Amino acid sequence: MPVQIEPQANDRPGMTFIAGDAFWMGSDEHYPEEAPARQVRVDDFWIDTLPVTNRQFKQFVATTGYVTLAEMAPDPADYPDASPHMLRAGSSLFVPPEKKVSLSNSLQWWTFCFGADWRHPAGPDSSIDALLDHPVVHIAYADASAYATWVGKDLPTEAEWEFAARGGLDRAAFAWGDALTPDGKMMANYWQGAFPTENLMTDGYAGTSPVGAFPPNGYGLYDMIGNVWEWTADWYSAGAKGKDSPSCCIPSNPRGGDERGSHDPSDPGAAFPRKTLKGGSHLCAENYCQRYRPAARYPQTIDTSTSHIGFRCVVR
Repeated sequence: MPVQIEPQANDRPGMTFIAGDAFWMGSDEHYPEEAPARQVRVDDFWIDTLPVTNRQFKQFVATTGYVTLAEMAPDPADYPDASPHMLRAGSSLFVPPEKKVSLSNSLQWWTFCFGADWRHPAGPDSSIDALLDHPVVHIAYADASAYATWVGKDLPTEAEWEFAARGGLDRAAFAWGDALTPDGKMMANYWQGAFPTENLMTDGYAGTSPVGAFPPNGYGLYDMIGNVWEWTADWYSAGAKGKDSPSCCIPSNPRGGDERGSHDPSDPGAAFPRKTLKGGSHLCAENYCQRYRPAARYPQTIDTSTSHIGFRCVVR
């Protein structure tokens, strides 16, 4: 089991203050799980200006001795149907197919890689030596929560995260406006070309990018869109919360569903509850998963870490 984490004192370095307000959350223009667009309100909070980096996570591990989920062999009791040879430490790794494939089966580009973890983001023979200022990846929900506890912070709610990502823009499609590439300018790290085989790298990166490599949003926050998905504290619910509230009452600090309702009975990982991810990643493309937007959301089982999921923290 991971070691017990003791919080550090927090003096808010590297954080940005966000004054609470009402805003339009969600979207009626994109994926169905984002609807309906509705007004909600959040209180004041501080949020990390940048995603948590390998450098920061390395300090956390060096100080506490923490061991991430990807570095531990799975408990057979949690995976009764798994082949014994698969019950080894590792994480999910994106590997582009060699030829064009159907977009209906993500297992054609995702593989469970033994030895992949935050120290070895591209597999056991890789390292973070040249990636210290890139966002940490292969982080399961418990890992992100443990880091947040250590620094005396929390993970953001979905509403807090989306409010911060919008940067003060009202119902804009992207964190910077309604055009994906205004005047041809790349505003975030996402996939250009025909995913998953053709990566044109118009943004300059095949994978993750150093944090802060793209322009900040209106609140001065970097990498809220693209680069890596980010964990939120909310249990995933397919339906938007607050949609049935009276029109006179704007929900304050809404939360997601409950743990029990977050399970997906049709998913192979149905035994595990799911949290909501936000922001999209460097694997989101115009022809696949157009979730490089503030309203976009995605369910992720809490036992899962991948090469494109990271996080940032808040203080309320």
